[in-house]
Amino acid sequence: MSFPFRTPVRGVPAAVGAVAAVVLLAGCSGGGSSPDDGGEPVSGGNLVYATGDAEPTCLDPHVGGNYPQALISSQYLEPLVSKNSDGAIIPWLASSWEQSEDGLSWTFTLREGVKFTDGTPLDAEAVKANIEHVQDPATASSTGYLALGKIKSAEAVDAQTLKLTLSSPDSALLESFTMPWVAIQSPKALERSQEENCAAPVGTGPFIVDKWVKQESVTMVRNEDYSAPPAEGWHEGPAYLDSITWRFIPESATRYAALQAGEVQVIDNAQPDTIKAAEGSDVIKHLDAPRPGASNRLELNSSKAPFNDPKVREAFVRSVNVNDGVSTLFFDTAERSYSPLSSVEPLAYSDQSLFGYDPEEANRLLDEAGWTERDSDGYRVKDGKRLTLQFPVSTNQSIPAEQSLFEQFQATAKEAGFEVKLNLLDLSSWYGALADNNYNLVSAPYTKVGPDVLRILYHSDSTKPAPSGYFANLSQVKSDELDELLTKASETSEPSEREKLYDEAQKIVLEGYYILPLYDQQNHFLNRSEVSGVKALPTVSTPTFHDAWLTN
Repeated sequence: MSFPFRTPVRGVPAAVGAVAAVVLLAGCSGGGSSPDDGGEPVSGGNLVYATGDAEPTCLDPHVGGNYPQALISSQYLEPLVSKNSDGAIIPWLASSWEQSEDGLSWTFTLREGVKFTDGTPLDAEAVKANIEHVQDPATASSTGYLALGKIKSAEAVDAQTLKLTLSSPDSALLESFTMPWVAIQSPKALERSQEENCAAPVGTGPFIVDKWVKQESVTMVRNEDYSAPPAEGWHEGPAYLDSITWRFIPESATRYAALQAGEVQVIDNAQPDTIKAAEGSDVIKHLDAPRPGASNRLELNSSKAPFNDPKVREAFVRSVNVNDGVSTLFFDTAERSYSPLSSVEPLAYSDQSLFGYDPEEANRLLDEAGWTERDSDGYRVKDGKRLTLQFPVSTNQSIPAEQSLFEQFQATAKEAGFEVKLNLLDLSSWYGALADNNYNLVSAPYTKVGPDVLRILYHSDSTKPAPSGYFANLSQVKSDELDELLTKASETSEPSEREKLYDEAQKIVLEGYYILPLYDQQNHFLNRSEVSGVKALPTVSTPTFHDAWLTN
């Protein structure tokens, strides 16, 4: 049986979570198996994958940069570097790299003999074109743009050598280059219109985008000339599968029924009840692969009333019963977090003492903050205004169990006098609500490898929108002390100093009640037993099908 290794999250007290590793989907629950349980790999066949995430509006993850793009693009695009199961950076499209003593320049040597699937060679000019594409405001990148924000210029020293000059040292640069949102595409393909490139990006990966029927599926076919697996864990040569059909099935029950019927072989966004239903099955197996970066959390908008008052922020946190909700709705498939960072991040700092359910303390804090009156409906009132919170929820990003959890928050918060207005929105409308600052709290998943995600989420610079229009600091923290800590942490590679700085930064975020941590960002996959050799990448926990095969 192959499970992610588990380590404690540091803090008071420690919470336990899974460290993402390269793991096999087949055999992750129910009876146990090994990587060889499927026997010898078999070539051929079409694997059908059903996703519950929102269908991307663009298959190029440079554009925007959300998780649905990462899921699918991991099949046809590849990054410069990756991570092994111990978390160490390993070569992929780059064979080696070197940092200058002052940290202001990096030199990458690229693998030789690698070609994009349109025949264009992978060289330094190609990587330079990709960096410029991510940084070009016209691309409307968010995740990639923020990750590569310190790169001032890129220079092709020779065909296989790229030199990057930075505006300031970046201790997270290699972690950033592991991510699909900065994966390398054919420079020839990038010269096409954005519409053309969105429809069929061209990479070096084991599969090629063949056809996209919107609101239905994407078909990918095997790259017969594939030659660029990462430095650890993959077989040499092309994929075993002939093709992959990537279907969009947003309704969870329909997706699970299709898996049970054998119409699809792998599904993502598996719901807690279906995970439990699959336990002990010889036919369906489960993988829990939590994402790196930030925990799943509520961001409390401190830029406007009522959460511009820290007492009201703490009162809300104390008024919602997170633990009972997670326990009853998630069937032990999610473990409560008390940290801004995912449990897969070694530098996650946790403090459970700050987040206990305490209605009496919530009421005391609201009284102290001046919300002493109640209206006829039982909601707190101050200066004639009801204590109302706007809570937009993305139905594309929030699973049904989580939406039920938010409804429980709404009910328990009412007892303290909060009116929580849950607004269920599609992804576009949800982004619009954030852009208009029409929210008081929001659940906003954000995936970035490494603790530098804290700088992206909580530095005051991140209250300014990226070219995509999205800004990441949704709690709208503006703290000179926090900015200084996050800037220093991003510029030092000395492990103990980096840990100390990130500890202090996380304490400010937690003790200021800018967020309410919930649990790790959930990545639950279910697959049928006839699928063998499927791996989850140890970077952003997306599945990869280069080593997968169908046994019948």
